[in-house]
Amino acid sequence: MGAIKYELIKECKQTGARRGRLHTPHGIIETPIFMPVGTQATVKSMTPEELKEIGSQIILSNTYHLYLRPGHELVQKAGGLHQFMNWDKPILTDSGGFQVFSLGELRKIKEEGVTFQSHLDGSKHFLSPEKVMEIQNALGSDIIMCFDECAPYPATYEYTRDSLDRTIRWAKRCKDAHKNTENQALFGIIQGGMYRDLREKSVKEMLEIDFPGYSIGGLSVGEPKHLMYEMLEYTTPLLPKDKPRYLMGVGSPDALLEGVLRGVDMFDCVLQTRIARNGTAMTSGGRVVIRNAKYMEDFTPLDHECDCYVCKNYTRAYLRHLIKAGEILGARLLTYHNLYFSLNLMKNVRLAIEEDRLLDFKEEFFKKYGYC
Repeated sequence: MGAIKYELIKECKQTGARRGRLHTPHGIIETPIFMPVGTQATVKSMTPEELKEIGSQIILSNTYHLYLRPGHELVQKAGGLHQFMNWDKPILTDSGGFQVFSLGELRKIKEEGVTFQSHLDGSKHFLSPEKVMEIQNALGSDIIMCFDECAPYPATYEYTRDSLDRTIRWAKRCKDAHKNTENQALFGIIQGGMYRDLREKSVKEMLEIDFPGYSIGGLSVGEPKHLMYEMLEYTTPLLPKDKPRYLMGVGSPDALLEGVLRGVDMFDCVLQTRIARNGTAMTSGGRVVIRNAKYMEDFTPLDHECDCYVCKNYTRAYLRHLIKAGEILGARLLTYHNLYFSLNLMKNVRLAIEEDRLLDFKEEFFKKYGYC
């Protein structure tokens, strides 16, 4: 069956939301799922044991960063990424394409690949589809990504079309270069910017190449959310029902729900950990900027409706003190809570799909969170 198998358990006829199960070499993933981001072989400030404690089923790491430091050869010598970071559940690695293309003037794109300067020390490097497969094969992650070009927003039709055509050619080269098909599933990436016909072209040609799963890229790159949702509505109905669908780089609570309603199975985002380090929490009543003065004498839990370790043991006043004092524990506790909040949200979403009440769940959640 190859490295993975997607099992569609239930599909909401009203919305297109899917309840599924993804079988991987390192365990089963219940979908739809949010994946915490562990860019450099660690989810910032969290131990593997804590990640399991809050319900993480799979985490994501970054090919670009691990290639630069510590190097994929070292990770391979350590026994692969799972062994290196002491994580025995599934891992997904992205191709590093987004990071490379975001370097702007520090990179040069050619048909062969991309020459770029390291953001660490300015050293020059070259990534091609073949090199990206070599790196990810060495890392040993369960799910790996093709090397693609992510068009910026806004971008002209001509630029986006040429970028898409290159992404398709690179996808064929990635598939040819992928050497570990029994243990690592290679996902094709759908591009096409904000142009419906290019999105449709991307799906058609990626399906012809045939991958065990498909990522939807080029969204959440600065476009308004209504446009992102519009692109999803064009794209997801064209994808096969028997394979997983992964929306890359999306993780705000509203986007998670809207993505699920449009048939997406997998999500990842650095938002949860990034805002935690800046003193912001996701709660059932909306975002809480805990460093604000109004929480100085607030001795209530961070979120009255949350049963995570943080909410059961610490007050808003204490969390504010930690953040204001620059204590590491403050960032750790808020990270723990934000990740738990997002993982628990997806757990409740799965249950709502099973019970045919997802639209009601969305309406209630949005009203309490402050989206309405």
